[in-house]
Amino acid sequence: MAKEKLKTIYVCSQCGETSPRWLGRCPSCGAWNTMNEDVVAEPAKSSSSRASAPARVTGQTTLTALNLKSVSTTEEKSRIVTGIRELDRVLGGGIVLGSMTLIGGEPGIGKSTILLQLCGEVSKTHSVLYVTGEESVRQIKLRAVRLDVAQDNISLVAESDVDEICGLIEQLKPGLVVIDSVQTMRCTDIASSAGTVSQVKESTARFLNVAKSNDIPMFIVGHVNKDGAIAGPKVMEHIVDTVLYFEGDKTLPYRVLRAVKNRYGSTNEIGMFDMTGRGLAQIENPSQVMLEGRPVGISGTCVACAMEGTRPILSEVQSLVTKTSFPTPRRTASGFDYNRMYLLLAVLEKRAGYFFGNQDVYVNIIGGLRLDETACDLPVCLAMASSLLDLPIGEKTIAIGEVGLGGEIRSVSHLETRLREACRIGFDTAIVPKHNLKTIDPTQFEGMRLIGVSYLREAINSIKLKD
Repeated sequence: MAKEKLKTIYVCSQCGETSPRWLGRCPSCGAWNTMNEDVVAEPAKSSSSRASAPARVTGQTTLTALNLKSVSTTEEKSRIVTGIRELDRVLGGGIVLGSMTLIGGEPGIGKSTILLQLCGEVSKTHSVLYVTGEESVRQIKLRAVRLDVAQDNISLVAESDVDEICGLIEQLKPGLVVIDSVQTMRCTDIASSAGTVSQVKESTARFLNVAKSNDIPMFIVGHVNKDGAIAGPKVMEHIVDTVLYFEGDKTLPYRVLRAVKNRYGSTNEIGMFDMTGRGLAQIENPSQVMLEGRPVGISGTCVACAMEGTRPILSEVQSLVTKTSFPTPRRTASGFDYNRMYLLLAVLEKRAGYFFGNQDVYVNIIGGLRLDETACDLPVCLAMASSLLDLPIGEKTIAIGEVGLGGEIRSVSHLETRLREACRIGFDTAIVPKHNLKTIDPTQFEGMRLIGVSYLREAINSIKLKD
């Protein structure tokens, strides 16, 4: 038998390209500083090995193909409703049988907490296997007691050998499997340490094979690197069915669960949670939570409404404009695109006539949310103008609209849904694009005054300012 030799290669964490030496830039995908060192086994060359391989016979196979029409798509049989509505919303209605979900996030953000709570809910109707490679079984037990998780139908095992875990899954055939985490798993036939590119890729592939062949849904925890992306090869995110990111500032109690890939649902939906002493609590009314503690009679604040999938979320935009003491004014944005803020400042100066050249400008989105939608342009502009003029905006006023380079206010989608949410919270004035008013019925929003504007200057002049 030929003896295996070890060799060092460099693998791109983005595309999986290999190189015998380190390269600053991957020759395949063009990414910089992604070539990571790895050690693999190289089988000894044998002159007879290629000759002894049997040739494939043309037209012969052991595979069978199914008729697409005969495949069942009944939701009751293909999904498991977890009972955690915020998680079900992100997953597209529940856990699909045989699917593999990768969940990543910063250390301490709550990945293991939400998965243990998920196990407790699913264990009421299905058996659950929880595999941990980072903690002991006793540590998992202590957390389950603290979170008051049902424990009758949950099996625990502390193991990092992938083949042993796959054998246990095939033997028990549980209704749900949780792997925490994939960076601690190791295939014994691969000569490299756990967490390397080859180990993570091969471990994920073997878990995926077991999940698909036995129709068992599986959740895998993935660590993130310093850039916030899931550590390991990018191919790992390609082969799984769903990729979830758990986001939020660890100094704040709010957590956002977001899908960046979902083969069985939308990637626009988000789930919101509140980190408490007894685990993660669902936030079913995020708009109310985001607006708690708003300052009254203070300039530089305006309320925006962003659509996260089918859910409208009201959020407070704060801006602080103050005279600079440096030759070049400072610009800072938290929760809003930095370059977009520069663009809106240019529009305010050129089209609306407000000068910010000697002012420091700070923009902050309250609650740790990130507003990437262009419908939030108008509230950001109004907040900056309010702070510059030091005049407050009405506390029950909401602004919705996209701002163009010509200073025009352009139409936005789902305006009726946004206005209904604002009415429900108690807002009585809405500054909206004038073109949108032609497509909605103002009588549906009783008690709300709709102000249609065509240009940014009109929007600023229409604000109810208080001395």
